[in-house]
Amino acid sequence: MASGVIFDIKEMSVNDGPGIRTTVFFKGCPLRCRWCHNPEGLSFEPEIKESGLPCLGCGLCRQPCGHEDCRPFGRCLHICPQGRLKQVGERVEASALADRIKRQADFLLANGGVTLSGGEPLAQPDFLIELERSLKPLHLALETSGQAPLPVFQAACALADLVMIDIKHMDPGQHKRWTGADNRRILANIAWLKARDIPFIVRVPLIPGVNDSQENLAATAAFLADVPALRHVELLPYNTLAGSKYASVGRTYDPGFDETRPPNIDCTPFAARGICCQVL
Repeated sequence: MASGVIFDIKEMSVNDGPGIRTTVFFKGCPLRCRWCHNPEGLSFEPEIKESGLPCLGCGLCRQPCGHEDCRPFGRCLHICPQGRLKQVGERVEASALADRIKRQADFLLANGGVTLSGGEPLAQPDFLIELERSLKPLHLALETSGQAPLPVFQAACALADLVMIDIKHMDPGQHKRWTGADNRRILANIAWLKARDIPFIVRVPLIPGVNDSQENLAATAAFLADVPALRHVELLPYNTLAGSKYASVGRTYDPGFDETRPPNIDCTPFAARGICCQVL
């Protein structure tokens, strides 16, 4: 049985696909988008998150303890008088996770379904595909960056009822500059998806001065023109709170763009191509 690492399960979600959904967040991502607002989803391993009241500097968490769940971290997660420490990420078997989610199967079948998100779910392919199979007949949405080998992408999409995929930039050099990888694999995967009858939604995170130019929006619209399976495009304006969680997982937020400048929000290039465009 396949196992994987997740870092959150969000119930009653209304922003991750149609209806009311349970969203599972896979831990680990191959990209390093400079605007990422889920830094706890970047590493593939469970880690410690520190947040809440200020640290007293008492050192109690550094003393040896006998808790099994604390051993991988070399710190005690339970002794902090301020309650600052918690584990982010757990390893679970696909079948056990499916059983947990399907306790609400009647509600999910009637009202929405399950969304598999991240991090990047395609980066744990065996776990993802076994989980998809185990969750049927629930409606499954796959939320992905598309940064995965084509055979993995094909297998995961074939089991999904809806694919929600990002296009972060059309220019490969700029994509690599801002995400750590070029976009050739992503665009090739979307090209495969365009030729299928699998319903999909494209999401564009609008980052000021990075990908919100008229030129890039027009290139994105041109790439998506005349695709029957494309339901719509969603523009997601930059979240100015993106950097607020980085220190809690020992990371530094360094976006490299002007956060104070509002992004250019324009659906016109998509409307000109007959593509429905929404701003979330």
